[in-house]
Amino acid sequence: MYTGKTLFAQLMDFLPWTTFSRIVTRYGGNHRVRTLPCTEHLRILAFAQLTYRESLRDIEACLSMQVAKLYHMGIHSPVKRATLADANERRDWRIYAEFAQRLIAQARRLYATEDLGLELSNTVYAFDSTTIDLCLALFPWAPFRTAKAAVKLHTLLDLRGQIPSFIHISDGKLFVSSLTRWRFSDAPCVNARWTSWSVRPRPWSTTSRSMYSSRSRPSRPTSSCGPGTHLPG
Repeated sequence: MYTGKTLFAQLMDFLPWTTFSRIVTRYGGNHRVRTLPCTEHLRILAFAQLTYRESLRDIEACLSMQVAKLYHMGIHSPVKRATLADANERRDWRIYAEFAQRLIAQARRLYATEDLGLELSNTVYAFDSTTIDLCLALFPWAPFRTAKAAVKLHTLLDLRGQIPSFIHISDGKLFVSSLTRWRFSDAPCVNARWTSWSVRPRPWSTTSRSMYSSRSRPSRPTSSCGPGTHLPG
């Protein structure tokens, strides 16, 4: 019987966990946390993304089927969906946002010299707008249709490595052309491609107040990007 690391554990070894621990300490992510520290929370979210889990119940059921292997995945105890829902709602989002920026910067350096098959010296981008359907009862601040709510996730990808360079979350009624004129008119893009389709939301974006709280609705759509307001060249 093979007693080495699981494939998932080997993938997680590539992450800079020392950097993640410093970020968690900076924002107090593990303050008064007893059952699900930020490192295990991140591993569970990564597992759910890689295995296409569709809900918190799906995550719980999948992980509970292999309890004996959780320790080898870096998860020290079985996770309950209530615990995971609380972590999704209460953990400081800046921990994961800053860690994602570190990973993006690292990945951009690795793919900086990748050949695209084109004689271009500038960066080539692809722009994607995805509609995420939501439950109108849980997200009344995001009306989209008569009986459905939705938001749009606008992502600008650096084609060298398919790395996200810009992410913008808006209401579901915002046209892609409007966002392009607003943000990308003077960006150093060589090429852009517009596509749009609908997907089901990930489990950590389906619980009440996990993306935004109905009690603290943002005054305008929020965005996240790399260094500065403009796109990196």
